[in-house]
Amino acid sequence: MTDRDYLWCALNLLLDREEELSRLCPDCRERAEREPCPVCGESRENWGDNPSFDLERFERLKGGAGGDGLSGAAAAAGPG
Repeated sequence: MTDRDYLWCALNLLLDREEELSRLCPDCRERAEREPCPVCGESRENWGDNPSFDLERFERLKGGAGGDGLSGAAAAAGPG
């Protein structure tokens, strides 16, 4: 498939979803638009933050202001 074919498919999927949502009453539409967990169905608002995410380590690894880690081409080049 070409890029144009993928774009056509993606656009039609979005249009199909919009058409399905337009058939629902406002309350059902609101419930359908919330992104539930695919396993338990809990709404996204109740998921909370990832307690094990370490922002300082993330900044250090991406080479941001949090540290002097490798980033971009330096990380891709490996030890050297």
